[in-house]
Amino acid sequence: MNSKSLINTLILLFLALMLLVVGRPYLQSWLISLDAEPRQVTARGDLASDEKNTIDVFEQSSPSVVFITTVERRLNIWTRKVTETTRGSGSGFIWDNQGHVVTNYHVVERSASAKVRLSDQRVYDAQVVGASPRHDLAVLKINVPIDAPPPVPVGTSHDLQVGQKVFAIGNPFGLDHTLTTGIISALGRSIDNDAGGTIENLIQTDAAINPGNSGGPLIDSAGRLIGINTAIYSPSGAYAGIGFAIPVDSVNRVVPKLIVHGRYIRPVLGVEMDNAISEQVVKKLNTRGVLILHVTPGSAADRAGLRGTKVTRSDEIILGDIIQSIDGREVTEVEAITDILDAYNIGDQVTLEIFRNGKTQKVEVMLAGPSPQPSPGGRGS
Repeated sequence: MNSKSLINTLILLFLALMLLVVGRPYLQSWLISLDAEPRQVTARGDLASDEKNTIDVFEQSSPSVVFITTVERRLNIWTRKVTETTRGSGSGFIWDNQGHVVTNYHVVERSASAKVRLSDQRVYDAQVVGASPRHDLAVLKINVPIDAPPPVPVGTSHDLQVGQKVFAIGNPFGLDHTLTTGIISALGRSIDNDAGGTIENLIQTDAAINPGNSGGPLIDSAGRLIGINTAIYSPSGAYAGIGFAIPVDSVNRVVPKLIVHGRYIRPVLGVEMDNAISEQVVKKLNTRGVLILHVTPGSAADRAGLRGTKVTRSDEIILGDIIQSIDGREVTEVEAITDILDAYNIGDQVTLEIFRNGKTQKVEVMLAGPSPQPSPGGRGS
């Protein structure tokens, strides 16, 4: 054997040795895999009662939750063609057997039309039949000829307790019928709305609420509607553990009026007031409350004997009554009176504590609807 053949033989032996050393683990693994079989499955057993309840709540409620997309129409000034583009999306739920769908006002605000997609993926054109920007509520109407989803069972919110378990169902980021869970974190929260007012008595929850959840139902462990998911607190705009829901007691008061009248008709006292003037007067008198400037003839306040401010012929100012509280709730500005009355219905009776001629007294007032022709000047309530 010449030297060249010997070198080639040694190289082959070296390569074979290296392959044996390096490839041995892979060879062993391959040989073992020839005899490998799936592992035996461990029995799950029954789900926990809490898990079963969560599943039951979702299966019961989710068919009633809808996906709402709003449409914006644009006119091409050159071709005169109108095109439709999706403006936004949100959630809603079936309110009754007449095809009414409840959602947030801000979901459908400034939209030309809307479409509602059911859980079975059927899509229907929706008509806005009523809205209340102040409450951030809107009612849509769809016509489902057959197999309409059932309405969400309605619960109560006045008896809720911090710590109760809640479920939010909606369409965050367009992902339809998403379930999140949490608890009631706090009650009686207030946030400003886009209508320039305040939404009061909100439910705070840590159930994950994200963009697209707006208008969806907040459900209790009995599968009942207890609120409508409406807002989140988040510096980043995404879920941060603090969400807010409109309590169902408010929803159940406002929605029927939106269906019948197309708008919310709030009971009023029938008085005109002004915050700036009131602030000066109560400061001078060293008291508190809101001064009545004018009482509308024939109004609830007029029938109860409330007095407005008058100016005599000799330019003497005779101050009217100063409203200090309504049913024990203190008022210091016109907006407070408006927010308090918002929780009542026309025909309800309230007790006003007023300041008149240096003394406080109580007056019973039966609330009425708004006057068709309010008096000029000041702000009405």
